[in-house]
Amino acid sequence: MNRNNTRRRPEKEESGWKFWLQTIALTVAIYAVFFLLMQFVFSNDKVSGPSMQPTFENGEKLIAVRHTNLQRGDVVVLKAPDEPGSFYIKRIIGLPGDTVTSKNNKMYVNGKKLDESFLDAGSKKKEPDTSIYAGKAYSYTYNFTLSQLAKTAPEWQQRYSTSTLKKIEKTNKVPAGSYFVMGDHRTVSKDSRIIGFINKKAIVGEVKWRYWPITRWSTF
Repeated sequence: MNRNNTRRRPEKEESGWKFWLQTIALTVAIYAVFFLLMQFVFSNDKVSGPSMQPTFENGEKLIAVRHTNLQRGDVVVLKAPDEPGSFYIKRIIGLPGDTVTSKNNKMYVNGKKLDESFLDAGSKKKEPDTSIYAGKAYSYTYNFTLSQLAKTAPEWQQRYSTSTLKKIEKTNKVPAGSYFVMGDHRTVSKDSRIIGFINKKAIVGEVKWRYWPITRWSTF
């Protein structure tokens, strides 16, 4: 009996090592795939600030998909042009070549009224008395055109050359390769009205899934 036990022990030890090596290799492979997916396919992001309320609240966690075909109305994560290392979450309003105008609290793109049903929830929420927009809905949007912003927006004057500003002033169009973005909480959002157009290369991805908090779980 002792001889038989002696013979079986190396086989058991070898089998145990194989199991652990396979487990480690599988774990490494899973982490490698997850890392590559988060680097090149998905982006894990956290909402900071009130600019997309009530669509997204401060602290909520989201998954964005990189390299999608961007459309008007999409919510995107973008690199902040005015704060290196920071990211904003905004909604695309104007595509490259679009004309953009806000009049009487309504947005017009290429001369047609834009369907902004995504602002319905915000239209029911009012700014506090301490706000400069006291009593106005979150969705309230002051009048502007791209032409006017090219003439008056201070950060636009800093970001763009005189020739670029003149062209925007003349055409009222979003430049090629750029997007005009806005927050759903229009009265507080720091968006393209202030910081200017967003280059396509600065867009990290399109928001597709809110996974936290669980009570607000939803896809987009």
